[in-house]
Amino acid sequence: MKLHTLIGHLRPFVQFSGENPEITSIHNDNRKVEKGSLFICINGFTFDGHDFAESAVKNGAVAILAERELPLNVPVIVVKDTYRAMAVLADAFYGQPSKKLHLVGITGTNGKTTTSHLIEKIFADSGKKTGLIGTMYTKIGSETFDVKNTTPESLTLQRTFRKMVDEGVETAVMEVSSHALVYGRVHGTDYNVAVFTNLSQDHLDYHKTMEEYRRAKGLLFAQLGNSFNHDHPKFAVLNADDPASDEFISSTAAHVVTYGIDHQADIQAVNLRMTSGGTEFDLVTPLGIRKVSLQLIGKFSVYNVLASISAALVSEIDIDSAIQSVEQVNGVAGRFEPVDAGQNYAVIVDYAHTPDSLENVLKTVKQFAKNRIFVVVGCGGDRDRTKRPLMAQIACRYATDAIFTSDNPRSENPADIIKEMEIGVSGEQYLAIIDRKEAIRHAVSMAREGDVILIAGKGHETYQQIGNEVFDFDDRVAAREAIEERQHG
Repeated sequence: MKLHTLIGHLRPFVQFSGENPEITSIHNDNRKVEKGSLFICINGFTFDGHDFAESAVKNGAVAILAERELPLNVPVIVVKDTYRAMAVLADAFYGQPSKKLHLVGITGTNGKTTTSHLIEKIFADSGKKTGLIGTMYTKIGSETFDVKNTTPESLTLQRTFRKMVDEGVETAVMEVSSHALVYGRVHGTDYNVAVFTNLSQDHLDYHKTMEEYRRAKGLLFAQLGNSFNHDHPKFAVLNADDPASDEFISSTAAHVVTYGIDHQADIQAVNLRMTSGGTEFDLVTPLGIRKVSLQLIGKFSVYNVLASISAALVSEIDIDSAIQSVEQVNGVAGRFEPVDAGQNYAVIVDYAHTPDSLENVLKTVKQFAKNRIFVVVGCGGDRDRTKRPLMAQIACRYATDAIFTSDNPRSENPADIIKEMEIGVSGEQYLAIIDRKEAIRHAVSMAREGDVILIAGKGHETYQQIGNEVFDFDDRVAAREAIEERQHG
């Protein structure tokens, strides 16, 4: 694409009459620049891309997008906000790829990853080639790729959509974080269905208040647009049991479909029956009542399934096929994932890292635990500090044996993080073991037949960040090793 054509999308005041080279790629990382690239200078938190513009030119950049004039021998296009402009250019350069996909976006505090996997399976089972973008990885068909953020920045996102389209993907499902919505990473992304899971305390280190956090989530529904396209309708799928949905209903012009358990909804689960082996319920829909038998455990799993089936129904997937798909799922990595090495007590790894998600998981454990409940839990460093005492309170309230440990302490002293957790449980019984591996080993050494150990907070993660270093660490591996060590004396 010629530079003048590309820049023409940056209306209304960006005018440029200089050279008009062919743009063959767009990058905001000077190390990835190649001959024919447009380099975008992003002023980030830890670096200023303008400082790398000269290096980008040496690497082959034929044009620069910047927020100030730069003394370079290639065209420099100056805009007020390069980050915002990047989303416009990415969408244009890659040919508006999201418009060529049936795109489902999922936002909420908890449940995004499981819900996205459930929806992706439903569509794949219906014969669609699918793509998935989320916390764990990006997936195109059966091929997976590593990711840095739950929701990639706009340039990476649009490039991924283009790759999906080129490889024949028909339906894409993605997690949409509150950070991505505020920063505009999904600007230009054309969603067909937007799903809301729930809202509870998280990320207040960034959003500061729950009101701001809720407003950020609501952007996904407001950005569905204000016009009606009867050939390609837009849908907002909302949790009727979460009060935030009322605000999202007023924020969107899209068709609204609700799901829930405790309140009347378009898609509703009634007569829940839970065991240690799964969950059964009656699914009430406008199409009639169906019986559902899940391998997944817990009320929170039912919400994820309801959201998934609702998204499938508004996408014209057969309801019985959707039910059959979710009934086949026995779990998602790091989400209520059992670690079984032949022991006579249960060990479960879960990503629960917010007060609400930890409470939900522990409530589920209490429904089938026969004896003691151990919980190994910590809180991440450089993140919302106000939830630390709340996490500790919930751990002590629902578990018989609470063990506080490190999560990803990052730049903070892990002992200081645990001290802030302890503020919430003065007078309660608990243990503090800073080393996470030792904390897991201790819980395993104490467990007896019929006990349950919940290892919470990191789930699928295969690393632990301490200071500026990232170490290999997987709760599932650490638990299995501890169990086997105990078995072999």
